[in-house]
Amino acid sequence: MSRPEKPRPEEKDYGFLHDVRRDWNTIRVLRGKALLRYIWDYYRVPIFVTLFSLIAIVTIFNIVREGQRDYRLRVCVVLNTDDYCQDWFDRFADDLTDGGTQGAIDVNFDQPFDYDNMYYYVMEMEVMTTVSSRRMDVAVCGEDMYSYLLALNACLPLDEALPQPLLERVSDRLVQSTANLKYDENNQIDYSMGIDGCFALDLEGTPFETAYNQPGPLDDDPGPLYAVVISNTEHTEDAFALLDALTAN
Repeated sequence: MSRPEKPRPEEKDYGFLHDVRRDWNTIRVLRGKALLRYIWDYYRVPIFVTLFSLIAIVTIFNIVREGQRDYRLRVCVVLNTDDYCQDWFDRFADDLTDGGTQGAIDVNFDQPFDYDNMYYYVMEMEVMTTVSSRRMDVAVCGEDMYSYLLALNACLPLDEALPQPLLERVSDRLVQSTANLKYDENNQIDYSMGIDGCFALDLEGTPFETAYNQPGPLDDDPGPLYAVVISNTEHTEDAFALLDALTAN
């Protein structure tokens, strides 16, 4: 006598695959606005998460790619005005490469820096990241960004580093400042850690400053414009060539 077969438990079709089949069958029969409404009601969160993830991946990829690209000079330009100075830097790049040295020049015009902006702390983080990752060799900027670069102790002391002929020519433009100033526990500036030196060139009166740092008919004085070499740069020769061009008469 054969042994009776054990009854099989009822199969249950739950889980991810079951949900996919159910939704697919629903989508197949819907049309027009009903289909769009169904997708919006049930899939808008996954769609948004996917889009944001793709944007984040592309952004990180571009940052890594730009960080690895070989530039001979990286310049951050934060003017006090809305003037357009791309043409000036294009001419400088052409002059710099006349000798046949290869390598592109990267000029970043898209880094705002303004302590009157409520999101200034984001700007500080962006500048700090750019400096620490060595994606900035020279900064052409106003007072706000210069003061932050001083606080980071990120400015090369020009009175010690400039070649003698250039130093003699621009000696009257050297800006005496104090770097590495921090706030203590009482939110007061701690001067004990300050480092005195000449960390910038004042561009006042240069053709560059005259062209790109003048107030409009209804504007206030835009303030001073400085040229700063970042202390961790590996391209001092080209950085000094830019200072030479910026201060040329």
